[in-house]
Amino acid sequence: MRPVPPSEAAYDGMRLRQWSRGAARSAGIDRRDLLKLVAAASAAGPLAGLAAPAHAAPTAAAPGIMKPLPPELFTVRGTNAETNFAALRTTGLLTPADRFFVRNHTVTPRIDAADWRLTVWGSGLGGPAVEFTYDELRALPSVSRTAFVECAGNARSYYTTQQNQQVSGTAWTLGAIGTARWRGVRLVDVLRLAGIARDAVDVLPRGLDDEVISDGIDLGRVRRPLPVAKALDDVLLAYEMNGEPLPPDHGHPVRLIVPSWVGIANIKWVGDIEVCAEPLLSPWNTGLYRLFGPGYPPEGSAPLTRQTLKSAFELTAGASVPAHRRQVLTGRSGSGGAPVRTVEVSTDGGARWRRARLRDEPRSGSWVRWSADWLPKERGPAVLPARATDRTGRTQPDVAVRNTQGYLFDAVVRHEVQVV
Repeated sequence: MRPVPPSEAAYDGMRLRQWSRGAARSAGIDRRDLLKLVAAASAAGPLAGLAAPAHAAPTAAAPGIMKPLPPELFTVRGTNAETNFAALRTTGLLTPADRFFVRNHTVTPRIDAADWRLTVWGSGLGGPAVEFTYDELRALPSVSRTAFVECAGNARSYYTTQQNQQVSGTAWTLGAIGTARWRGVRLVDVLRLAGIARDAVDVLPRGLDDEVISDGIDLGRVRRPLPVAKALDDVLLAYEMNGEPLPPDHGHPVRLIVPSWVGIANIKWVGDIEVCAEPLLSPWNTGLYRLFGPGYPPEGSAPLTRQTLKSAFELTAGASVPAHRRQVLTGRSGSGGAPVRTVEVSTDGGARWRRARLRDEPRSGSWVRWSADWLPKERGPAVLPARATDRTGRTQPDVAVRNTQGYLFDAVVRHEVQVV
């Protein structure tokens, strides 16, 4: 029998200790460059794109994104496109592909499924590398999962606009998240067919997008190791999104879906998977996607795994709401830790709270839609906060603990509107 793998918490602590003492192997980049990346990550810089607020008119296209980005649906942020949350009001639980946010490190690659190959290789296999074609992968038993994908930096801009704290990175508001019904093959089935060995420690999927250059350092293609415990659990090699083949911007022909974990774990355009018998490091679990700042060790936190708790109104920032007319406020809440248990809203800036009506059965790895009635009586500015509590008992705090790169903002967001 395979030994029981460590829990996520135990793994996090183990990986942090390994990084601190240099006991993990750097996958595809010089360790000195990784140390430079860590040094840069520990110092906060200005948010990218903060000068253009979310409600300002966005540009019409983003470099390297293939699908249309109409301004009523998206705000373009560099090579990325953020979903305007108000555009979700008319959708169901699942986010249509034409409204799903795009997080690209470079540009969306054009990949022909007929030419695509997945190579599984490494010291954690019991034999040589194994290759799968697209048709061979699709011929394996399939499963479907409803799961959100959310960038670790979602809501990053509120560290600055709401808490007056300097952080670095793309100035996402709340739209770097989407939920879809993904269909594909369980990663554990592919690893077993490839002959994963008992001593395997890490599983490193790598994307087929261009190599990433940061401050003159070639970081290579996007890749981030998963602990074997997670890889053998609920991870999916997905080839369909909401009943259709994956669109190019969302990982065609095959991507990873890692339920409840930060978006970077959900590697798009997967081309190879290294299975290793020793711990692995990449730029995306060392200088990037770890927490640095006064509340964390000097070397940073363990690599980020689970997403945090968030709530968002399906309203444009600064929207006009008529006085003395009943409104139905709608929104969505999600947690990477457990299904959402309750959602509360306030229409007086947080002085009084009441429960919202949940419109979906809360499930692990997915968000829940909610609604609440409001009869605004006084004209002028109003602040609408919403907060969620999940089944672990965790509730969104009033203030998020700052980290230099602005990850995992979990505080209650104060949504401003005008009653007219």
